[in-house]
Amino acid sequence: MRAYAIGDIHGHLDKLKIAHDLIEQDRAACGDTSAPVIHVGDVADRGPDSAGVIDYLIASMRAGKNWVVLKGNHDRMFSIFMNDPFDADPMLRKDLTWLNPRLGGDTTLASYGVLNADERPADIVHAEALQKVPESHILWLGSRPNHFIYGDLLFVHAGIRPGVSIGNQTEDDLCWIRKGWLEDTTDHGCLVVHGHTALDQVTHYGNRLNLDSSAGYGGPVSAVVIEGRDAWLLTENGRQPLVPMSVTAA
Repeated sequence: MRAYAIGDIHGHLDKLKIAHDLIEQDRAACGDTSAPVIHVGDVADRGPDSAGVIDYLIASMRAGKNWVVLKGNHDRMFSIFMNDPFDADPMLRKDLTWLNPRLGGDTTLASYGVLNADERPADIVHAEALQKVPESHILWLGSRPNHFIYGDLLFVHAGIRPGVSIGNQTEDDLCWIRKGWLEDTTDHGCLVVHGHTALDQVTHYGNRLNLDSSAGYGGPVSAVVIEGRDAWLLTENGRQPLVPMSVTAA
């Protein structure tokens, strides 16, 4: 079974389109027209055009593209703010809000024409956002799944709680987990494909594949193709093998 996957986007429509162009080149090379493309979340924040990214994803899926877009922690924070400006993601540090430039909510709202969000009262910003962020975007963000299973692959945004079945995983962990997950080297019975933790490049750890290549910090939006548990980074020069590190049997 073949699947394509795309890492964290963070509001970079130009980088996302490059990733999809690489996927189309690989499809042409291998004759594939049907394998799904899974985006592992964090479509919004930090980059200049979150609104454009969401428009592009919605329009493409409505046009029949076999795409899946998962919920990332930044997407969840966006949804929570649009529902209640004084609510906060329970996993977010108490000294931060989504509008803080460190998280990038201010940049997301700027892409909709809501300017200087981090410098104004949250309720005033929220009222303007309700006028300028399309309801279709709000509904779409709120309806994103938190995981996707395809053959021997489990796609999530951040990771999983080791030793817990997928049916008993919490969305808090699927969207946010790092501690207890990144250092775990056991085989989970599937290859877990995720993002969330920014790296210089896509890395295959054997039991998991991290696709977050730091698009929110100047890096690319990476695309990979996966066949079984074998994975390749897609480049302008074709497939580049991602050699897995060894894992410990559970």
